[in-house]
Amino acid sequence: MTEMDTPDAPGRLLDAGSSEPLHLQLRGHLRAQILNHSLPPGTSLPSEAQLQVRYGVSRSVVRQALGALTDEGLIERGRGRGSTVAPRREHHRLVHRTSGLSAQLGSAGASVGTEVLSLTVQDADASTAVLGTDQVLALERLRTADGVPIAVIHTWLPAPTFSSLAAEDLHNASLHAVLGEKFGVQITSGKRQIRAVPGDQDLLRLLQLDASSPVLLLEGTSFDQDGRPVEVFSTWHHPDHVVFDIDIQREPSVAPAEAAGSVSSGPMDGPSAIADRARRLGADLQRLAAEISSPDRPSTY
Repeated sequence: MTEMDTPDAPGRLLDAGSSEPLHLQLRGHLRAQILNHSLPPGTSLPSEAQLQVRYGVSRSVVRQALGALTDEGLIERGRGRGSTVAPRREHHRLVHRTSGLSAQLGSAGASVGTEVLSLTVQDADASTAVLGTDQVLALERLRTADGVPIAVIHTWLPAPTFSSLAAEDLHNASLHAVLGEKFGVQITSGKRQIRAVPGDQDLLRLLQLDASSPVLLLEGTSFDQDGRPVEVFSTWHHPDHVVFDIDIQREPSVAPAEAAGSVSSGPMDGPSAIADRARRLGADLQRLAAEISSPDRPSTY
């Protein structure tokens, strides 16, 4: 049960002595409950009078807060029916599949855009050593869905193999599709990790996020049809617009030889491994939100 389920109970007290105006405090309190789904879409908010009593503020403070939430598209207000949490367009990514974000969003009907931020040649380091080349192509992109920034993608490719790849090839295009069409490379397997991380100022600016917002990081290595590593990537997702979906299946019975450790695993992590990571993601987000709220904490991505 949330605070909104008990209209007569007092909510979190606002700080009248704070330098932050009361209407912004109230907006932030209601906004947080909407974004963390304590108030799911369709939930009716208390009336203006109830909010006044609960938080000990004037009607003008309540109206300013509700107006700001309306402008953000988080609530809908109608004459005679009060305020309700607005439906939200969430973009779902199936992280256990090899298809990229662009292909998945496009197949779901979203209008996908890609801006190439940079494409340079760099020396390989420990993070890209798996590609097996001395130099790598370093690609940075900003991806949008229906005009809203949802992901910043850093990708590293073996430079000798993809030396003819140009930035214009990737404008509003899927990297995986370009690799298939231009180089005959098909992504067939890979390794994936999910975690919640803080972002630096540039990342938060690109995703249009507040300074205290954690982001969802998907990292991995992709392999082609011959089992060769062809891509190392890190993708920072907007936490309010992207949802990670995972299909869970019952694991097959373990054969005696496999139980003894005589069967090696392939390059792709199984759904259960990704699911285990995803189950910890919510806890990571809550922990990080608390940690990065301090202005003295350095943030990197």
